Amino acid sequence: MNENREEFQRDLERIEAKVIELFAMVAEDLPRATDALLSGDNDALAVLIERELIIDALWPEIEELVNREIVLQAPVAVDLRYLLSVLRIVPVLERAHDLVISIGSRANHSLGEELTPRSRVIVERMSELASAMWRQAADAWYQRDKTVASSLSERDEEMDELHSSLTAELASGQMSVQVAMEMALVARDYERLGAHAVNIARRVVYLAGSTPESPPGS
Repeated sequence: MNENREEFQRDLERIEAKVIELFAMVAEDLPRATDALLSGDNDALAVLIERELIIDALWPEIEELVNREIVLQAPVAVDLRYLLSVLRIVPVLERAHDLVISIGSRANHSLGEELTPRSRVIVERMSELASAMWRQAADAWYQRDKTVASSLSERDEEMDELHSSLTAELASGQMSVQVAMEMALVARDYERLGAHAVNIARRVVYLAGSTPESPPGS
């Protein structure tokens, strides 16, 4: 392997490490956001906002690195497919963390205290499911496992069912209109998080090509 190729591989490894870091922050912060929502913990929200600042700086950095590699290295085949896939998913990861922040930001409104027991259980289940979907999406990306898309699509159907169940509970009239409206937005955030995880898994199918690929540098 010539020196230029070795440097290119090191650059790919650096890009991959940063992408995995974004995945980790989304997956780790989602349960924290739910805890903040249900407990009204503003300290937890402050931590999430600090992480958001890191993401806001990280994803443009990744895009700049990728664009530089495309211009300087003129990659083809697997390498080009990888770099294009990174450009597609990095904005999705940033939007996903925005949704996490949106959930956690409602800690300020002390909504958890006014939820019915059933709605609280549904919210906890939506959070658990979304977190599991994001961990699965992250693993799929790292392992280039194109078989995960089908499994995540099935889990997304469960998320849609939970969304419908929570909507019905919110419409039952057992909570104030303000709480019901706020929680309807929360339900939508969880649903969108599930959809984003599915979209990333579908991107892995493209990235993996005809056979599963190893992560850069493996």
